[in-house]
Amino acid sequence: MNMDIIYALEPRLSANEFHDVLVASTLGERRPVKDLARLERMLRDANVIITARHEGRLVGISRALSDFSFCCYLSDLAVDAAYQHRGIGKRLIAETHAQAGPETTLILVSAPAAEGYYPKIGMNQHMSCWTIARKK
Repeated sequence: MNMDIIYALEPRLSANEFHDVLVASTLGERRPVKDLARLERMLRDANVIITARHEGRLVGISRALSDFSFCCYLSDLAVDAAYQHRGIGKRLIAETHAQAGPETTLILVSAPAAEGYYPKIGMNQHMSCWTIARKK
């Protein structure tokens, strides 16, 4: 497989493409993929959207919220299952952090199945994370 992956900042990514990569990755199981309008809002209200494309096809995405001066919350990291284990996720994280800036701490909450991945790429675990569950 030709692995010329193109990474880009894509603030106007379509909800349909976002949907497709979520479904093609394991992240679709934990995102509202049946609600296209909600996916659209998720994209429009994020301020860092980095994509990975292979021959024009979206194969990975990082969607984050940042203040560009202290913190960056990486909310979605999804790589098409057929493209995993090729460094795409690691590069999406690096590109996201670069866009947010060197003064930011990059923060993410891991899916249970991905907990072993993040230490392998040099991320540190923080044991104190607190949440209030969404209502729907």
